[in-house]
Amino acid sequence: MKKTFDAPHRALPHIQDLHAYVPGEQPQGDGWVKLNTNENPYPPSPNVAKAVTAEVANLRKYPEPSSVKLRAAIGQSFGLTQKNVIIGNGSDNILDLITRCFVSDLGSGHTVPSYSLYPVVAGMSGQNLVDVNFERSMQLDVEALAATQAKVFFLTNPNAPTGVAFPRSQIEAALKAIDGLLVVDEAYVDFGGETAAPLLHDYENLVVVRTFSKSYGLAGMRVGFALASAEIIGILDRVRDAYNLDRVAQAAALAAFEDVEYFERQRQKVMATREATRAELDKYGWFTYPSSTNFLFTEPKNAIGESSPEVARSLFEHLKAQRVLVRYFPTHPLTCAFIRVSIGTDAEMKAFLTAVESWLNHA
Repeated sequence: MKKTFDAPHRALPHIQDLHAYVPGEQPQGDGWVKLNTNENPYPPSPNVAKAVTAEVANLRKYPEPSSVKLRAAIGQSFGLTQKNVIIGNGSDNILDLITRCFVSDLGSGHTVPSYSLYPVVAGMSGQNLVDVNFERSMQLDVEALAATQAKVFFLTNPNAPTGVAFPRSQIEAALKAIDGLLVVDEAYVDFGGETAAPLLHDYENLVVVRTFSKSYGLAGMRVGFALASAEIIGILDRVRDAYNLDRVAQAAALAAFEDVEYFERQRQKVMATREATRAELDKYGWFTYPSSTNFLFTEPKNAIGESSPEVARSLFEHLKAQRVLVRYFPTHPLTCAFIRVSIGTDAEMKAFLTAVESWLNHA
């Protein structure tokens, strides 16, 4: 007789109620124009392939457990030391470590809309997550952040999904106002934002989180890092999994990070394509948030000038039928009439605009 185990009801209560993070669609097969997950349209530095190949012979050995070379290189570039840097298996891993170490029964806070993983990492710890809702103007309300009394407050800068960036002066005002940790998630900062990293010298309640997935073209490697005081990094290191980054990922990330010329060239290409695409959307009379990221958040209008959640969904579905994938967020009042378009190559953006034209002509 088969022995059963009622896993759904034996799981911890807060896990039973947890809704998993839903990533962007990863289509199968060829022929797709994939503009839905903010990946870099260009491959990583050629030095990455060389570094990965050279590391194959060493795969029989365990990786360096603390990613010392990568931490040292990152720390030096920010005027810090390796003691101010922790490496994660993607920046998501860093966010989880912060939650596990610093979020108490007072919970954490975040702005809405923002990265939809924050409720998941809070839920995994069984903690409350306090929302601070943006208005359409996307002004950062520092007093509202402080009023949450959250032990940890997550702030994406530039914001996702709108692409709006907040100046460093506003980040500093938030650091002065709140008692807990301010975690500034800078996944997209290399595309035009202003990093908060210089504030680390004066504010010990700041953690800056970065990723190699976007500007370095290493989304498939899952490498992220955080900058903070040596004391905070030491606490995070206590709960970090040993060998959390394999040998290949360490070598790839270091090679990408050190090729500054290639990084800068590809970054500029993405930003130029973004602005050219925004100019085309402006011709339709669509409202598009100013973007400091590798995507655009735009409110489409149909052929008779209407914008609404139904119009946005209609365009989203039409694009998908044309094998052009973008992202649609229907669940929040600020996002439900918009689509988010990742910046691809010039050819991919031309294909996107051609599909938009066909929708306007037939919607």
